Amino acid sequence: MTKGSLILSRRTGFLFLLPTLAFVVFFIIGPFVWVFWLSFTNQTLTGVTAVAPRFVGLANYLRLLDFGTWMTRGEFGNALRNSAQFVFGSAIVGQAGLGLLIAWAFYRRRGSLREVIYTLVILAWIIPDVVVAFTWMAFLDRDAGTLNAVLRFLHLASVDWLIKQPLLSIIIFNTWRGTAFSMLLFSSALATIPPSYLETAEVVGASGWQKFRDIIFPLIRNHILTDIILVTLWTFNTFTPFLLTGGGPTFKSELISIHTFRIAFQFFEFGRGGAIAVMMLLINLALALTYLAILRRKEVGT
Repeated sequence: MTKGSLILSRRTGFLFLLPTLAFVVFFIIGPFVWVFWLSFTNQTLTGVTAVAPRFVGLANYLRLLDFGTWMTRGEFGNALRNSAQFVFGSAIVGQAGLGLLIAWAFYRRRGSLREVIYTLVILAWIIPDVVVAFTWMAFLDRDAGTLNAVLRFLHLASVDWLIKQPLLSIIIFNTWRGTAFSMLLFSSALATIPPSYLETAEVVGASGWQKFRDIIFPLIRNHILTDIILVTLWTFNTFTPFLLTGGGPTFKSELISIHTFRIAFQFFEFGRGGAIAVMMLLINLALALTYLAILRRKEVGT
C-alpha cells in the first residue's frame, strides 16, 4: 500500500466516524460542558439572573456541602443518604441478591414453572415505567390496595405504605422492577459452569450451600461484580420512584435524581441543579472506579 492510498484510507475512515463523533459531541460532551459551566453560576429561569447570570465560583458546591444544614430534609445530604439506602436495598441486596437466588434455584432445571417465573420477572422489566408506577400505586393504596386487602384477609393491620413507609416502598418496587437483568446475567454465568464440577461435588456428598460456596461463587464472582457495578449505577440514577412518591412525603423518599429535578426544574435554579448534577457524576465515577479496581485486583489474584 502506497503512502497516498494510506492517507486516503485514513481520511475515508475519519469521514465514516464523523457522524458518530458529531453525535457524541452534540449530545454528550456539549451538555456536560454546559452543565459544568452552569454549576459555577447563579443561572435561573426567571428573574435578573436569568438574563444576566453571574459567575459565583464554588458557592453552589459550598452550599451543597454545608454540613450544618445538609442533612436537613430537602437538602443534598438527606437525598444522598436516601439514595445510599435505596441503592443498597434495591440494587445490591434486592436485584443482585434476588436475581442470583432465582438463577440458582432454577439452575439445570427445566419445566413450566421455570418458564412462568422467568416470563413474569422479564415482563416486570420491560413494561413501561409509567404503567408500572401506577400499577404499584394501586397495589399499595391504603384503602383499596391489593396488598392491604391481603393483610386484612389475614386479620393484620393495614399500612399506608406510600405515607408511612415511602422509602421501603420504592426499594421493594425497584427490586421487583429490575431483578430480571441480574437473573438473566447470572443464568448465563451458571450455564458456563461444566456440569462435571457439581456432579463430582454431589458424589462426595457436598450440600447445596457447600457447592455454591466452593464451586459456584468462585466461578461467577466476576459476573457478580459486573452485575453490581451496572445495577448500582442504574439504580443510583433512576428517576422512576418519582412517579410513585414524588420524593415525599416531607422528602422521606427524595433521591439524588429527584432532588436534582426539584432544584433545577421546579425551583428553576439551574446553577444549583448543575452543581448537584456534577456531584452525581463524580459519585458515579467513584463507584465505577472502586468496583473496577476490586475486579482488577481479583483478576490479578487469580
